[in-house]
Amino acid sequence: MTPLFHGFLLGFSLIFAIGAQNIFVFRQGLLGKYVLPVVLFCAISDAILIFMGVLGSSFFLIEDISWLKPYLFLFAALWLFFYGCLRIKSALFTKTSLIFEKNDRSDFWPTITILFLLTFANPHVYLDTVLLLGTVSLKYVGFDQILFGLGATSASFVFFFGLGYGSKTLMPLMQKPKAWNIFDFGVGLLMFSLAILLFNSSGFL
Repeated sequence: MTPLFHGFLLGFSLIFAIGAQNIFVFRQGLLGKYVLPVVLFCAISDAILIFMGVLGSSFFLIEDISWLKPYLFLFAALWLFFYGCLRIKSALFTKTSLIFEKNDRSDFWPTITILFLLTFANPHVYLDTVLLLGTVSLKYVGFDQILFGLGATSASFVFFFGLGYGSKTLMPLMQKPKAWNIFDFGVGLLMFSLAILLFNSSGFL
């Protein structure tokens, strides 16, 4: 698996979940209000956080603490496995659908302020984009590590632009719990696969 594709798959699997930020972007797409600024804000914010993790992780490549890498890989693998279990559980036992009110009079700056808080006041964004993606990027060195980060970043751009501009098309599907169950199950299996790859890289087998 190439670093670019690996980064894309992992980034997409982490971002594909019903959360406050994703619901907000989807709603703005339905309303047709400030869609481009909203999706750009989310994608660029993700890109900044991803490369904070990827470039910051190079700290662990220096020789005197390189022994930590296998344990970081093991930690990331267990984390992904746990996330995968949550997605499978959601697929099997949760009935999810999205229903929105279409009346909204929010101005531009209040909209961006809310989005800022939903993005940067969420602790999971730092765990996923900075810590987890940064740890997994340690599988690669040099330009391959940058490619991994670009892959994860491209997943954010594809996801948010698709969510914002495809919301009206996706709305009938999003209202069906069965569709969410299938999505969650697929994402769970993908996370399990990526966790196995990381576990193999840890050298504990």
